[in-house]
Amino acid sequence: MKRFDVYPLFNIELVKGEDAYIYDQDGTKYLDFYSGHGVISIGHSHPYYVEMVSRQLNQLSFYSNSIINPLQDQLAKRLGEVSGLDDYQLFLVNSGAEANEAALKIAAGQTGRRKIISLERGFHGRTALAIAASDNSKYHTAMNDLSIIQKVPINDLEAIEKAMNEEVAAVIVEGIQGIAGIYEPEKEYLEALSRLTKSTGTMLILDEVQSGYGRAGKFYAFEYAGIKPDLITMAKGMGNGFPIGGVAVAPHIAPPPNLLGSTFGGNHLACSAGIAVLDVIEKESLVENSAKIGSYLIDQLQEIKQAKEIRGKGLMIGIEFDFPIKEIRNKLLTEHQVFTGNAAQPNTIRLLPPLSIGEDEANQFIKALKHVLTAQNEAVYIS
Repeated sequence: MKRFDVYPLFNIELVKGEDAYIYDQDGTKYLDFYSGHGVISIGHSHPYYVEMVSRQLNQLSFYSNSIINPLQDQLAKRLGEVSGLDDYQLFLVNSGAEANEAALKIAAGQTGRRKIISLERGFHGRTALAIAASDNSKYHTAMNDLSIIQKVPINDLEAIEKAMNEEVAAVIVEGIQGIAGIYEPEKEYLEALSRLTKSTGTMLILDEVQSGYGRAGKFYAFEYAGIKPDLITMAKGMGNGFPIGGVAVAPHIAPPPNLLGSTFGGNHLACSAGIAVLDVIEKESLVENSAKIGSYLIDQLQEIKQAKEIRGKGLMIGIEFDFPIKEIRNKLLTEHQVFTGNAAQPNTIRLLPPLSIGEDEANQFIKALKHVLTAQNEAVYIS
């Protein structure tokens, strides 16, 4: 049997990680400014994280959700403390897609309704309902073209007011649209959306799978709007590489019997990883660091004249140019050993470094980017 080859791959085999750096099989050191799609939150191979997961592995790695697992309660308690939402409830799964699928199912069960409103350019995962709510046809099959989904433009309140009716179970919105190219729902838009969903008995789901866990300079990106959603989904940075996802459920929603379940969700190893991440985030003030270094990075990027627009908050940043960025990313990787990300928009570089980076790593990236852009301009001028 061979691998089912669905991923485009860089010709790099990584064998080691340490904080913001990763190393390939030849010992080449790379600055990681993408964190494997924003997954590495507290840094590669953080010693406390490694110790916590290793200790649990030596005790008990797994049993199903048919027994008491106090680690789930401990994780929920720590998440409430660190996020400031200690009155919410936590349902644990394995990924962001599963979290969104579960949140949409909870919304339908609570409301008895079937319609979903999502945003244009949004992405919510690759399971059946989550991908149907996502706005990218290349990820869809005929079975994902569901008539119950209606997509409206981001920050267009008039459009969502027109779409809203008594059949709408949920509105699902990313805290910051990641794959789209780092687009933010405006504060006033989220405030109005919160009021609108409350007035119509609709569930408001904030997809914080990529923008949560300090990535945007607050624990959740929706905090900038001062709202409290009915459901909050999370994953990526939640386990620092260990597969884990979750849905934070508002206190007014009672757990529905038999509606949800997961064999691996909230297993012992996943919970140990999740607790370790929260401990490090709190102890090392990584949410505050994300805001501080993110602001520093954005200020430095604003000085790059080739950049058309800088978007984002914290360490979730998009750099848009007037030209495709594929060659820039390749040169950053091959000539300067810096990993970056792309977006659905071909002119945008996406930055999602570990929340632990400092000014030294930020300056290293800025220097590399300026060098690549200068060389590109010189090449254009000579030709």
